[in-house]
Amino acid sequence: MSDQNPVFIPGPTNIPDRLRNAMHVQTRDHRSPDFVETLAPVLRDCKRIFGTEAGEIITFPSTGTGGWEAAITNTLSPGDKVLIARYGMFSHRWIDLCQRHGLDVEIIECPWGSGAPADLFEERLKADDAHEIKVVLVTHNETATGVRSDIAAVRGAMDAANHPAMMFVDCVSSLASMPFEMDAWGVDIAISGSQKGFMLTTGMAILAASPKALAAMETAQLPRTFFDFRDMMNANNAGGFPYTPPNQLIYGLKESLEMLFEEGLENVYARHHRLAEGVRKAVEAWGLKLCAQSPELYSDTVSAIYVPEGFDSNQLTDHAFSTYGVSFGIGLGEMNGKAFRIGHLGSLTDVMVLSGLATIEMAMADLNYPIELGSGVAAAQEYYRKTTQKVDV
Repeated sequence: MSDQNPVFIPGPTNIPDRLRNAMHVQTRDHRSPDFVETLAPVLRDCKRIFGTEAGEIITFPSTGTGGWEAAITNTLSPGDKVLIARYGMFSHRWIDLCQRHGLDVEIIECPWGSGAPADLFEERLKADDAHEIKVVLVTHNETATGVRSDIAAVRGAMDAANHPAMMFVDCVSSLASMPFEMDAWGVDIAISGSQKGFMLTTGMAILAASPKALAAMETAQLPRTFFDFRDMMNANNAGGFPYTPPNQLIYGLKESLEMLFEEGLENVYARHHRLAEGVRKAVEAWGLKLCAQSPELYSDTVSAIYVPEGFDSNQLTDHAFSTYGVSFGIGLGEMNGKAFRIGHLGSLTDVMVLSGLATIEMAMADLNYPIELGSGVAAAQEYYRKTTQKVDV
Protein backbone atom coordinates (compact mmCIF):
# COMPACT_ATOMS: atom_id res chain seq x y z
CA MET A 1 0.00 0.00 0.00
CA SER A 2 3.05 2.29 0.21
CA ASP A 3 2.50 3.53 -3.34
CA GLN A 4 -0.49 5.47 -1.97
CA ASN A 5 1.77 7.51 0.28
CA PRO A 6 2.99 10.91 -0.96
CA VAL A 7 6.71 11.53 -1.29
CA PHE A 8 8.44 14.31 0.62
CA ILE A 9 11.56 14.60 -1.48
CA PRO A 10 12.46 17.81 -3.34
CA GLY A 11 11.62 16.17 -6.65
CA PRO A 12 10.41 14.35 -8.55
CA THR A 13 7.22 15.47 -6.87
CA ASN A 14 3.79 13.90 -6.49
CA ILE A 15 1.89 13.69 -9.79
CA PRO A 16 -1.80 14.65 -9.64
CA ASP A 17 -4.17 12.17 -11.29
CA ARG A 18 -5.21 14.92 -13.68
CA LEU A 19 -1.65 15.12 -15.02
CA ARG A 20 -1.13 11.37 -15.10
CA ASN A 21 -4.29 11.08 -17.16
CA ALA A 22 -3.10 13.85 -19.49
CA MET A 23 0.10 11.90 -20.15
CA HIS A 24 -1.73 8.58 -20.53
CA VAL A 25 -2.30 8.87 -24.26
CA GLN A 26 -1.70 6.69 -27.26
CA THR A 27 1.22 7.40 -29.58
CA ARG A 28 0.58 10.38 -31.82
CA ASP A 29 2.34 11.71 -34.88
CA HIS A 30 4.64 14.58 -33.93
CA ARG A 31 4.76 15.69 -37.54
CA SER A 32 1.01 16.03 -37.88
CA PRO A 33 -0.76 19.42 -37.94
CA ASP A 34 -2.37 18.90 -34.54
CA PHE A 35 1.04 18.64 -32.84
CA VAL A 36 1.61 22.28 -33.76
CA GLU A 37 -1.65 23.18 -32.05
CA THR A 38 -0.38 21.58 -28.84
CA LEU A 39 3.23 22.76 -28.80
CA ALA A 40 2.84 26.44 -29.65
CA PRO A 41 0.52 27.33 -26.73
CA VAL A 42 2.76 25.42 -24.31
CA LEU A 43 5.81 27.45 -25.30
CA ARG A 44 3.82 30.68 -25.14
CA ASP A 45 2.26 29.95 -21.75
CA CYS A 46 5.57 28.93 -20.17
CA LYS A 47 6.66 32.55 -20.52
CA ARG A 48 4.18 33.52 -17.80
CA ILE A 49 5.77 31.06 -15.38
CA PHE A 50 9.27 32.42 -16.05
CA GLY A 51 8.07 36.01 -15.84
CA THR A 52 9.27 36.96 -19.30
CA GLU A 53 7.92 38.60 -22.41
CA ALA A 54 11.21 39.06 -24.24
CA GLY A 55 12.63 35.58 -23.61
CA GLU A 56 12.27 32.53 -25.82
CA ILE A 57 11.17 29.19 -24.33
CA ILE A 58 13.33 26.24 -25.38
CA THR A 59 12.72 22.67 -24.26
CA PHE A 60 14.79 19.49 -24.54
CA PRO A 61 14.10 15.85 -23.67
CA SER A 62 16.40 15.93 -20.66
CA THR A 63 16.69 17.04 -17.03
CA GLY A 64 17.90 20.26 -15.43
CA THR A 65 21.48 19.07 -15.88
CA GLY A 66 20.92 18.93 -19.62
CA GLY A 67 19.51 22.44 -19.37
CA TRP A 68 22.73 23.62 -17.70
CA GLU A 69 24.75 22.06 -20.52
CA ALA A 70 22.56 23.62 -23.19
CA ALA A 71 22.91 27.04 -21.57
CA ILE A 72 26.70 27.08 -21.63
CA THR A 73 27.32 25.26 -24.92
CA ASN A 74 25.06 27.62 -26.88
CA THR A 75 26.58 30.82 -25.51
CA LEU A 76 30.26 30.21 -24.63
CA SER A 77 33.55 29.14 -26.16
CA PRO A 78 36.41 27.03 -24.77
CA GLY A 79 38.45 29.02 -22.26
CA ASP A 80 35.73 31.59 -21.54
CA LYS A 81 35.63 32.72 -17.93
CA VAL A 82 32.55 32.27 -15.76
CA LEU A 83 31.95 33.33 -12.17
CA ILE A 84 30.04 31.18 -9.71
CA ALA A 85 29.67 30.78 -5.95
CA ARG A 86 29.69 27.33 -4.41
CA TYR A 87 27.22 27.08 -1.51
CA GLY A 88 25.58 23.69 -2.05
CA MET A 89 25.57 20.50 -4.06
CA PHE A 90 23.87 21.91 -7.13
CA SER A 91 26.12 24.92 -7.53
CA HIS A 92 28.98 22.43 -7.06
CA ARG A 93 27.66 20.25 -9.89
CA TRP A 94 27.30 23.26 -12.17
CA ILE A 95 30.95 24.10 -11.48
CA ASP A 96 31.95 20.55 -12.39
CA LEU A 97 29.97 20.72 -15.64
CA CYS A 98 31.62 23.99 -16.65
CA GLN A 99 35.10 22.66 -15.87
CA ARG A 100 34.50 19.55 -17.95
CA HIS A 101 33.61 21.79 -20.88
CA GLY A 102 36.96 23.57 -20.71
CA LEU A 103 35.71 26.84 -19.24
CA ASP A 104 37.79 28.99 -16.90
CA VAL A 105 35.69 28.76 -13.75
CA GLU A 106 36.27 31.32 -11.01
CA ILE A 107 34.76 30.06 -7.78
CA ILE A 108 33.71 32.01 -4.71
CA GLU A 109 33.60 29.55 -1.81
CA CYS A 110 30.74 30.13 0.62
CA PRO A 111 29.50 28.23 3.67
CA TRP A 112 26.78 25.69 2.91
CA GLY A 113 23.60 27.19 4.27
CA SER A 114 24.39 30.65 2.90
CA GLY A 115 23.08 32.09 -0.35
CA ALA A 116 24.43 33.78 -3.46
CA PRO A 117 26.92 36.45 -2.27
CA ALA A 118 25.82 39.55 -4.19
CA ASP A 119 28.46 41.69 -2.47
CA LEU A 120 31.31 39.35 -3.45
CA PHE A 121 30.01 39.12 -7.01
CA GLU A 122 30.06 42.91 -7.20
CA GLU A 123 33.59 43.08 -5.80
CA ARG A 124 34.92 40.53 -8.28
CA LEU A 125 33.14 42.06 -11.27
CA LYS A 126 34.45 45.54 -10.43
CA ALA A 127 37.97 44.09 -10.45
CA ASP A 128 37.41 42.58 -13.92
CA ASP A 129 38.46 45.66 -15.90
CA ALA A 130 38.96 43.67 -19.09
CA HIS A 131 35.46 42.17 -18.81
CA GLU A 132 36.84 38.64 -19.14
CA ILE A 133 33.95 37.19 -17.15
CA LYS A 134 31.25 36.22 -19.63
CA VAL A 135 28.61 34.79 -17.30
CA VAL A 136 27.63 34.84 -13.64
CA LEU A 137 25.99 31.53 -12.69
CA VAL A 138 23.53 31.44 -9.79
CA THR A 139 21.48 28.71 -8.17
CA HIS A 140 18.18 30.31 -7.17
CA ASN A 141 17.03 27.54 -4.84
CA GLU A 142 19.80 25.32 -3.46
CA THR A 143 17.98 22.05 -2.96
CA ALA A 144 20.71 20.50 -0.81
CA THR A 145 20.49 23.14 1.91
CA GLY A 146 16.99 24.59 1.55
CA VAL A 147 18.33 28.04 0.64
CA ARG A 148 16.69 30.56 -1.69
CA SER A 149 19.00 33.28 -3.00
CA ASP A 150 18.08 36.84 -3.92
CA ILE A 151 18.46 36.98 -7.70
CA ALA A 152 17.41 40.64 -7.86
CA ALA A 153 20.30 41.47 -5.51
CA VAL A 154 22.75 39.67 -7.79
CA ARG A 155 21.48 41.67 -10.76
CA GLY A 156 21.84 44.83 -8.67
CA ALA A 157 25.45 43.91 -7.92
CA MET A 158 26.18 43.32 -11.61
CA ASP A 159 24.62 46.65 -12.52
CA ALA A 160 26.57 48.42 -9.76
CA ALA A 161 29.77 46.97 -11.21
CA ASN A 162 28.69 48.16 -14.66
CA HIS A 163 29.68 44.77 -16.03
CA PRO A 164 28.31 43.30 -19.29
CA ALA A 165 28.35 39.66 -18.16
CA MET A 166 25.25 37.58 -18.67
CA MET A 167 23.45 35.95 -15.74
CA PHE A 168 22.30 32.33 -15.91
CA VAL A 169 20.03 31.03 -13.14
CA ASP A 170 19.21 27.48 -12.10
CA CYS A 171 15.56 27.65 -11.02
CA VAL A 172 14.86 23.92 -11.26
CA SER A 173 13.41 23.58 -7.75
CA SER A 174 11.83 27.03 -7.54
CA LEU A 175 10.00 27.65 -10.81
CA ALA A 176 6.21 27.25 -10.66
CA SER A 177 6.45 27.13 -6.85
CA MET A 178 8.01 30.47 -5.89
CA PRO A 179 7.98 33.82 -7.70
CA PHE A 180 10.44 34.11 -10.57
CA GLU A 181 10.79 37.35 -12.54
CA MET A 182 13.18 36.74 -15.41
CA ASP A 183 12.77 40.10 -17.14
CA ALA A 184 12.61 42.19 -13.96
CA TRP A 185 15.70 40.50 -12.53
CA GLY A 186 17.69 40.71 -15.75
CA VAL A 187 18.19 36.97 -16.12
CA ASP A 188 19.64 35.88 -19.46
CA ILE A 189 19.00 32.14 -19.23
CA ALA A 190 16.76 30.45 -16.67
CA ILE A 191 16.82 26.67 -16.41
CA SER A 192 14.14 24.39 -15.00
CA GLY A 193 12.68 20.92 -15.43
CA SER A 194 9.40 19.08 -15.62
CA GLN A 195 9.59 17.08 -12.40
CA LYS A 196 9.30 19.70 -9.65
CA GLY A 197 6.85 22.61 -9.65
CA PHE A 198 5.29 21.41 -12.90
CA MET A 199 4.37 18.13 -11.11
CA LEU A 200 5.28 15.88 -14.05
CA THR A 201 7.61 12.96 -14.59
CA THR A 202 11.31 13.61 -15.11
CA GLY A 203 12.39 14.05 -18.71
CA MET A 204 12.09 17.61 -19.94
CA ALA A 205 14.49 20.52 -19.51
CA ILE A 206 12.64 23.82 -19.83
CA LEU A 207 14.66 26.98 -20.45
CA ALA A 208 13.99 30.64 -21.13
CA ALA A 209 16.66 32.61 -23.01
CA SER A 210 16.91 36.39 -23.35
CA PRO A 211 17.72 38.20 -26.61
CA LYS A 212 21.22 38.84 -25.23
CA ALA A 213 21.77 35.14 -24.64
CA LEU A 214 20.47 34.26 -28.09
CA ALA A 215 22.82 36.81 -29.65
CA ALA A 216 25.74 35.09 -27.91
CA MET A 217 25.08 32.02 -30.09
CA GLU A 218 26.69 33.88 -33.00
CA THR A 219 30.15 33.67 -31.44
CA ALA A 220 29.85 30.60 -29.19
CA GLN A 221 32.19 27.79 -30.21
CA LEU A 222 31.52 25.04 -27.70
CA PRO A 223 30.19 21.98 -29.54
CA ARG A 224 26.52 21.11 -29.33
CA THR A 225 24.22 18.94 -31.40
CA PHE A 226 21.37 17.50 -29.37
CA PHE A 227 21.23 20.68 -27.26
CA ASP A 228 21.49 23.21 -30.09
CA PHE A 229 19.21 26.20 -29.40
CA ARG A 230 19.07 27.20 -33.04
CA ASP A 231 18.01 23.75 -34.25
CA MET A 232 15.29 23.58 -31.62
CA MET A 233 13.94 27.08 -32.19
CA ASN A 234 13.93 26.69 -35.98
CA ALA A 235 12.03 23.43 -35.71
CA ASN A 236 9.60 24.86 -33.14
CA ASN A 237 8.92 27.87 -35.33
CA ALA A 238 8.01 25.49 -38.13
CA GLY A 239 5.70 23.62 -35.77
CA GLY A 240 7.89 20.64 -34.95
CA PHE A 241 10.99 19.24 -33.26
CA PRO A 242 14.47 18.54 -34.69
CA TYR A 243 14.09 14.95 -33.47
CA THR A 244 11.43 12.86 -31.76
CA PRO A 245 9.86 14.90 -28.92
CA PRO A 246 8.65 13.61 -25.54
CA ASN A 247 5.01 13.84 -26.59
CA GLN A 248 3.51 12.62 -23.33
CA LEU A 249 5.43 15.25 -21.37
CA ILE A 250 4.30 17.98 -23.74
CA TYR A 251 0.67 16.94 -23.24
CA GLY A 252 1.32 16.83 -19.51
CA LEU A 253 2.94 20.26 -19.52
CA LYS A 254 -0.05 21.71 -21.34
CA GLU A 255 -2.34 20.38 -18.59
CA SER A 256 0.07 21.45 -15.83
CA LEU A 257 0.04 25.02 -17.08
CA GLU A 258 -3.76 24.99 -17.10
CA MET A 259 -3.78 23.76 -13.50
CA LEU A 260 -1.33 26.44 -12.37
CA PHE A 261 -3.28 29.21 -14.08
CA GLU A 262 -6.59 27.92 -12.71
CA GLU A 263 -5.21 28.09 -9.17
CA GLY A 264 -3.57 31.43 -9.96
CA LEU A 265 0.18 31.89 -9.72
CA GLU A 266 -0.05 34.16 -6.69
CA ASN A 267 -2.15 31.50 -4.97
CA VAL A 268 0.37 28.82 -5.95
CA TYR A 269 3.17 30.84 -4.37
CA ALA A 270 1.11 31.60 -1.27
CA ARG A 271 0.26 27.92 -0.85
CA HIS A 272 3.92 26.93 -1.02
CA HIS A 273 4.87 29.59 1.52
CA ARG A 274 2.12 28.47 3.88
CA LEU A 275 3.09 24.79 3.64
CA ALA A 276 6.75 25.69 4.19
CA GLU A 277 5.94 27.81 7.23
CA GLY A 278 4.11 24.88 8.78
CA VAL A 279 7.16 22.68 8.30
CA ARG A 280 9.37 25.35 9.83
CA LYS A 281 7.06 25.58 12.85
CA ALA A 282 7.45 21.82 13.27
CA VAL A 283 11.24 21.99 13.05
CA GLU A 284 11.28 24.67 15.74
CA ALA A 285 9.01 22.57 17.99
CA TRP A 286 11.33 19.59 17.61
CA GLY A 287 14.23 21.75 18.78
CA LEU A 288 16.10 21.11 15.53
CA LYS A 289 17.85 23.58 13.24
CA LEU A 290 17.49 24.37 9.55
CA CYS A 291 20.59 24.37 7.36
CA ALA A 292 19.59 27.76 5.95
CA GLN A 293 21.43 30.33 8.05
CA SER A 294 18.72 32.99 8.35
CA PRO A 295 14.99 33.47 7.66
CA GLU A 296 15.45 35.52 4.48
CA LEU A 297 17.17 32.46 2.97
CA TYR A 298 14.43 29.96 3.82
CA SER A 299 13.18 28.06 0.81
CA ASP A 300 9.46 27.58 0.29
CA THR A 301 10.00 24.30 -1.59
CA VAL A 302 12.42 22.31 0.57
CA SER A 303 13.64 22.40 4.16
CA ALA A 304 17.00 20.84 5.02
CA ILE A 305 17.14 19.96 8.71
CA TYR A 306 20.18 19.10 10.82
CA VAL A 307 19.86 16.02 13.00
CA PRO A 308 21.24 16.22 16.57
CA GLU A 309 24.88 15.45 17.23
CA GLY A 310 25.49 11.71 17.35
CA PHE A 311 22.63 10.80 14.99
CA ASP A 312 22.86 9.71 11.34
CA SER A 313 20.35 11.35 9.01
CA ASN A 314 20.71 8.52 6.48
CA GLN A 315 19.59 6.02 9.10
CA LEU A 316 16.56 8.22 9.75
CA THR A 317 15.45 8.46 6.11
CA ASP A 318 16.12 4.73 5.58
CA HIS A 319 14.00 3.91 8.64
CA ALA A 320 11.13 6.15 7.53
CA PHE A 321 11.07 4.38 4.17
CA SER A 322 11.50 0.79 5.34
CA THR A 323 9.09 1.09 8.28
CA TYR A 324 6.44 3.53 7.06
CA GLY A 325 6.84 3.52 3.27
CA VAL A 326 7.48 7.24 3.00
CA SER A 327 10.45 8.91 1.26
CA PHE A 328 12.25 11.97 2.60
CA GLY A 329 15.29 13.65 1.07
CA ILE A 330 18.73 12.45 2.13
CA GLY A 331 21.58 14.82 2.93
CA LEU A 332 23.72 15.64 -0.10
CA GLY A 333 27.41 16.56 -0.18
CA GLU A 334 28.49 18.21 3.04
CA MET A 335 25.03 17.50 4.45
CA ASN A 336 25.38 13.72 4.01
CA GLY A 337 24.65 12.02 7.31
CA LYS A 338 24.10 15.38 8.99
CA ALA A 339 20.74 16.51 7.62
CA PHE A 340 17.55 15.22 6.06
CA ARG A 341 15.24 17.14 3.76
CA ILE A 342 11.49 17.59 3.58
CA GLY A 343 10.29 18.55 0.14
CA HIS A 344 7.11 20.62 0.26
CA LEU A 345 6.52 21.58 -3.35
CA GLY A 346 4.27 20.68 -6.20
CA SER A 347 1.05 18.78 -5.61
CA LEU A 348 0.72 19.07 -1.82
CA THR A 349 -1.84 20.26 0.71
CA ASP A 350 -1.55 21.01 4.41
CA VAL A 351 -3.23 17.67 5.16
CA MET A 352 -0.57 15.85 3.13
CA VAL A 353 2.24 17.79 4.78
CA LEU A 354 0.88 16.90 8.22
CA SER A 355 1.06 13.22 7.27
CA GLY A 356 4.72 13.66 6.38
CA LEU A 357 5.51 15.46 9.62
CA ALA A 358 3.75 12.75 11.61
CA THR A 359 5.72 10.06 9.78
CA ILE A 360 9.15 11.60 10.30
CA GLU A 361 8.23 12.22 13.94
CA MET A 362 7.46 8.52 14.39
CA ALA A 363 10.75 7.60 12.73
CA MET A 364 12.66 9.98 15.01
CA ALA A 365 10.89 8.60 18.08
CA ASP A 366 11.71 5.03 16.98
CA LEU A 367 15.40 6.01 16.82
CA ASN A 368 15.33 7.74 20.22
CA TYR A 369 15.71 11.31 18.95
CA PRO A 370 15.34 13.89 21.73
CA ILE A 371 11.92 15.05 20.53
CA GLU A 372 8.43 14.91 21.98
CA LEU A 373 6.16 12.81 19.80
CA GLY A 374 3.44 14.98 18.32
CA SER A 375 5.13 18.31 19.07
CA GLY A 376 5.99 19.18 15.50
CA VAL A 377 2.64 18.05 14.14
CA ALA A 378 0.85 20.12 16.78
CA ALA A 379 2.88 23.22 15.94
CA ALA A 380 2.15 22.83 12.23
CA GLN A 381 -1.53 22.12 12.93
CA GLU A 382 -1.85 25.28 14.97
CA TYR A 383 -0.29 27.34 12.19
CA TYR A 384 -2.43 25.75 9.48
CA ARG A 385 -5.59 26.20 11.57
CA LYS A 386 -4.90 29.91 11.94
CA THR A 387 -4.09 30.44 8.27
CA THR A 388 -6.55 28.13 6.57
CA GLN A 389 -9.14 29.31 4.07
CA LYS A 390 -12.54 27.71 3.66
CA VAL A 391 -12.49 25.01 1.00
CA ASP A 392 -15.23 25.27 -1.59
CA VAL A 393 -17.21 22.04 -1.88
